Amino acid sequence: MAASSEDTPRIVLTTVDDPEQAKRLARELVERRLAACVSLIEGIGSTYRWRGAVTEQREILLLVKTTASRLSPLQEWLRQSHPYEVPEIMALEATSGSAPYLRWLIEETEPSEERP
Repeated sequence: MAASSEDTPRIVLTTVDDPEQAKRLARELVERRLAACVSLIEGIGSTYRWRGAVTEQREILLLVKTTASRLSPLQEWLRQSHPYEVPEIMALEATSGSAPYLRWLIEETEPSEERP
């Protein structure tokens, strides 16, 4: 499998305040092949300004592993499915990684119609 710029790995960060919502989002992202893997990190403390007030809240961080080619549909799906009015959707480029893991990530995010 030849690597291309569309295969560049991305890590998308998003947070939710409900564990069941986090599990639902993670499962659907993987089932839809928008992500190869989603890691949930519970117990994150977030401090932010919302509607003029500084707020502190416990959240679950979702680390969503995907590729550049799946980033746009992933972001659109999250905007539609996320429980927050203004969800955090931050994409980071992964500059290196284990070759076998990256191959797996690419394979698992290929849309069904592109799979052998």
